[in-house]
Amino acid sequence: MADTATDLNPLDETAVNALVEHALANIAAADNLDALKAVRSAVLGDNAPLVAANRTIGSLAPQDRGIAGKNLGGARGRINEALAARSEVLQAAHDAQVLIDEAIDVTVPTRRVALGARHPLETLMDEVADFFVAMGWEIAEGPEVEHEWFNFDSLNFDIDHPARQMQDTFYVDGTSIGADTADAGHLVMRTHTSPVQSHAMLERGVPLYIACPGKVFRSDALDATHTPVFHQIEGLAVDKGLTMAHLKGVLDHFARAMFGPEAKTRLRPSFFPFTEPSAEMDLWFPQKKGGPGWIEWGGCGMVNPNVLRANGIDPEEYTGFAFGMGIERTLMLRHGIADMHDIVEGDVRFSAQFGLNGKGA
Repeated sequence: MADTATDLNPLDETAVNALVEHALANIAAADNLDALKAVRSAVLGDNAPLVAANRTIGSLAPQDRGIAGKNLGGARGRINEALAARSEVLQAAHDAQVLIDEAIDVTVPTRRVALGARHPLETLMDEVADFFVAMGWEIAEGPEVEHEWFNFDSLNFDIDHPARQMQDTFYVDGTSIGADTADAGHLVMRTHTSPVQSHAMLERGVPLYIACPGKVFRSDALDATHTPVFHQIEGLAVDKGLTMAHLKGVLDHFARAMFGPEAKTRLRPSFFPFTEPSAEMDLWFPQKKGGPGWIEWGGCGMVNPNVLRANGIDPEEYTGFAFGMGIERTLMLRHGIADMHDIVEGDVRFSAQFGLNGKGA
């Protein structure tokens, strides 16, 4: 094959035919698409003799231009036809080889990787948070290591209340805050999420509508229904004109969201330091073992005026209601879990049965 444009005379039919034959031999010898691409560039690229000779036609005598055009055009046509045919063959061979190289033998045993699953407690807490956000409430969080004042005093617990004793509360060893001042007190592992409510009242003011999910700690031995570390969700609403009727409406709505359209609540008189009046909250539970019936779910009541005063709110102008229940207890009721050990011991088979979304069958 000629190497320069001046080596090919477009009027020399023999030279043109020789170039074409040489090009066809190279095309036939190309054994893959990349090699064919290189041949195409050599015979039809900008610096190829055939293309360069074509650029000289304009400088020929008018009577010679037709002959040169016929010679070069015919040569280009034969080369393009050969390139197309060879490309089709090589492309088919390439595709066939890809099918061989990328074939998967579905009969070969594989190592299966089990899908993970979120712990149902986490997904239930997310579901609870979504419920309150949908009502327009805010989600509030606070520290798990808490000052005594927030955990007890701000919530109207007397200094001699049994809940403050060591057998009920984890005190953080060696910590005493302001021992020589009026702010004297210890740090404790919070026994409920209610101190978050005190923080919120002091920091956010009123009106206030918050839900407080979180982990709490008590000196309980692990058994079928108790654990020293568990989770609660507490709700607090403080505004002008709130009554027990508003509380009951929120509780019924929450019960239906957690347990279905047949769920409802009832209130029984009780006592809690931070509410007055106070009530135990029972849940109508159609799936109760032994048949439909009432089962205790949590506590609630109107916020004690002493609590409002302690947190900078005038009880003559504002009222509030509060409620709380255990997340573990809610999970156990919803899914028929009989033993707390299943929830806390970390057996992956327990979480796996709830799937990725945390909702069991």
